[in-house]
Amino acid sequence: MKKSNQKGFTLILSLVLLLVMSLMGGALIVISSGDHQSNNTSDQYQQTFYVAEHALIEAEKRIINRMIGPWTEINSIATAPVGSTAEETTAHNNYIDQLRATAIDGLARHTDGRDTPRNLVTPTETPCFKSFRNLIRTDGGGDLTLVTDHFVNQNFGSLIEPILDRPNDVGLEADDADKEKEYLKRFRYEFFSINVGSSTFKGAGASLKKTSTNTQRQGTSYRVYGCGYLMPNDAELNEYQNPEILIPLETLIVLSS
Repeated sequence: MKKSNQKGFTLILSLVLLLVMSLMGGALIVISSGDHQSNNTSDQYQQTFYVAEHALIEAEKRIINRMIGPWTEINSIATAPVGSTAEETTAHNNYIDQLRATAIDGLARHTDGRDTPRNLVTPTETPCFKSFRNLIRTDGGGDLTLVTDHFVNQNFGSLIEPILDRPNDVGLEADDADKEKEYLKRFRYEFFSINVGSSTFKGAGASLKKTSTNTQRQGTSYRVYGCGYLMPNDAELNEYQNPEILIPLETLIVLSS
């Protein structure tokens, strides 16, 4: 009788241990799956942050190009404006000759087209714009904060696609490259800038007198805003209102006048 009870107890204990081990195995699978999902989300946040950083770079490039002259196809400005006098036409032709002398693949800095970016543009109230609490919005009861430029829903994938068009160069199969292109289409960026007025800064360099190490110089300050978007899988390229992830960044730059 005693041996029978021991066998029964041993059987029950074995079943309990088997159940516990099964539950532990299931828990480990769930934890592992959760960690994997968490890692994926973390990667997507990091990738979206990189896209937001690129937005700031594009905003700075936009300001610089406007201040020193945009890259322009020379053939598009080769003809003097309608109504130009003979003297103006000659001056224009001389200017075009100068541009052609420094052109790269038919492109040159259109220095006659340069300007100082000013706050003349009414922005679009995008999720990016609304994420910056220091800007005036219509729901705050005032007029929108004016900006120098506002570029909305720029496709980050279009910058990378030319690389993926040659999958062998980056060690990818053609199918994998196509999947990567589709994934990159989910990333968008946006940027705008605000001219915040004149500012002094310390400049240094070979152009200064040898007796001085720095000097106060006059410049123009711009507050630059940029955002990275990660859109849902089913979002169209023209959609940007409901991002899955939105990373806003801002910085301040001072450019010499």
